Amino acid sequence: MATQAQKVSSGPVEQSIRSKLTALLSPTALDIQNDSWKHRHHAPMREIGGGDGETHFAVQVVSPEFEGKNTMARHRMIYAALSEEMQEGLHALSLTTRTPKEMEKLAAQAEAEVPAA
Repeated sequence: MATQAQKVSSGPVEQSIRSKLTALLSPTALDIQNDSWKHRHHAPMREIGGGDGETHFAVQVVSPEFEGKNTMARHRMIYAALSEEMQEGLHALSLTTRTPKEMEKLAAQAEAEVPAA
């Protein structure tokens, strides 16, 4: 049985986000989750695309382009790249931005926390 999130296909806004972030950041990992369905009951969201619009996304991106940049600078890079989408109805982005080194460190920490069998 498919959940509501699984029913949402990759629409033009999601494709644009993927294309622009790939071109800008050359990511080693990029996950884009369309969470618009969670907000379709909000009055302003019903007006955008009849409630089926692409308005809310969670984006996780790992890129060497983030090296030496703090979280705000990373987010500004993404918002600048997606300014057209924001002006055309993209309402919310939840961003997780990391470097490959940060991901390696997180993986090592997670591995260290796993109890030995």
